[in-house]
Amino acid sequence: MITLALSKGRIFDETLPLLAAAGIVVTEDPEKSRKLILSTNQPQVRVVLVRATDVPTYVQYGGADLGVAGKDSLIEHGGQGLFRPLDLQIAKCRVSVAVRAGFDYQDAVTQGSRLKVATKYTSIARDFFASKGVHVDMIKLYGSMELAPLTGLADAIVDLVSTGNTLKANNLVEVEQIMDISSHLVVNQAALKLKQAPLKRIIDAFASALARG
Repeated sequence: MITLALSKGRIFDETLPLLAAAGIVVTEDPEKSRKLILSTNQPQVRVVLVRATDVPTYVQYGGADLGVAGKDSLIEHGGQGLFRPLDLQIAKCRVSVAVRAGFDYQDAVTQGSRLKVATKYTSIARDFFASKGVHVDMIKLYGSMELAPLTGLADAIVDLVSTGNTLKANNLVEVEQIMDISSHLVVNQAALKLKQAPLKRIIDAFASALARG
């Protein structure tokens, strides 16, 4: 049995064509089912639905043989025990710094004052501000990041940005881009040895689909 870990949403939707290239079709719609384990047209392949941030952990510890995870999740996880054969170039977005409109971000980071930063991407944020020599107090949040600057909880947020519409709707401004994000195929290193042939077929099919564009 080959187990693939995916998260609902863009990653799931944009992985489906790659799976189809490998001859794998998920036979259940995750939006219409409460199931967390989905069957496919291949009896020996199944999909497990987990939180995006948990995909690397499931693959690392063998709860799944392979998975698709955003670069952001991989950095926060640390990437231990994972083989990363492919950047799938899907679910593209960016990690950026945003502040409330009217906040003088440039002044705040150049004056050497401590910046209060709310984010769930603490490793990415800490490394970024350290590289700029900016002292930060990190506030870990798991959702509704846009509220933090509006309520005075934080001066800035570090979050994923796709279109920027959510920021604009909440009177926030994107002031600095930290990195581009796309999703990667990750494989459990032990599974790569024990299930080499079936996993290689999937990896090669994904690679061929990417090469065709």
